[in-house]
Amino acid sequence: MNRGDFFGESSTLNPVLLRAAALIVLSESMLVGAGVIIRVVSEELSTPMIVFMRNLMGLILMLPFLLRASRAMATNNIHLHLMRAVVGISAMSCLYYSWSVLPLGQAALLKQTAPFFVPVIAFWWLSESVPARVKLALLVGFAGVALILNPQQGEINLGLLVALLGASLSALAKVTVRRMHLTEPPQRIVFYFALFGSLFSVVPAVLYWVTPSTEALVWLLGLGATSTLAQLSMSRAYTLVPAAQLGPFTYSSVVLAAGVGWLLWDESVALLTVFGMLLVFAGGVLTLNRPAPKTAGRAH
Repeated sequence: MNRGDFFGESSTLNPVLLRAAALIVLSESMLVGAGVIIRVVSEELSTPMIVFMRNLMGLILMLPFLLRASRAMATNNIHLHLMRAVVGISAMSCLYYSWSVLPLGQAALLKQTAPFFVPVIAFWWLSESVPARVKLALLVGFAGVALILNPQQGEINLGLLVALLGASLSALAKVTVRRMHLTEPPQRIVFYFALFGSLFSVVPAVLYWVTPSTEALVWLLGLGATSTLAQLSMSRAYTLVPAAQLGPFTYSSVVLAAGVGWLLWDESVALLTVFGMLLVFAGGVLTLNRPAPKTAGRAH
């Protein structure tokens, strides 16, 4: 990020970038709050139940807006919304599971490996070339992931692998959302995700159904509120400035999650994991702040 990204000709901070950065930090803070709620309710409910209830609560929270602006929900890209929902629900299931079984800071950090998968997906799907700088970033980032997995222990935590799978699916969902932003406003994206997400997640939820207690319902309502606000804030931020300028701010959730995990559950992080986190952060910043990709020559 160069000086001109933050400063204008009058040497004052760019208010649009500051607003977008604030929205990203708000979004990441809400996601950490969602992680705390997931950790609490996972003692009573299964991951499929939590995923279903989160989408149902989000849909309920969106209904007042829908009633006021029903015409704004009309879309010609229903196929993209369906794809976003299928991929997004799969990613959500993986990430919710990781929030429930891993230390908060570690779960938040692995969620942030999604940018490493974006160039790979873009190369495979869109034939975008991968610059040398991005290849270096991927090497650094995945080296950090290897340290976090720490296979020298003799076995790899299943939660870590599920978290990485969720991050890769999240990357695919982000590519889809980036395409949708050309025609779809943030409110419409969030609404259809909640609608289709509720429909797609109802079957697994029924298979693992447990009637939530009153306390759990209150927590789930909070989960729907924090997750919906996180999505709206993130979607709005990416309409204000390019994603590359916002990349470093997404890592605010890692610091916050590690602090919250330490305060609430006395969670500590091994020194090897800290080194891995630093490498993931360095690789993530390099990956996110990359030049616009070039195609490899195949027609899109």
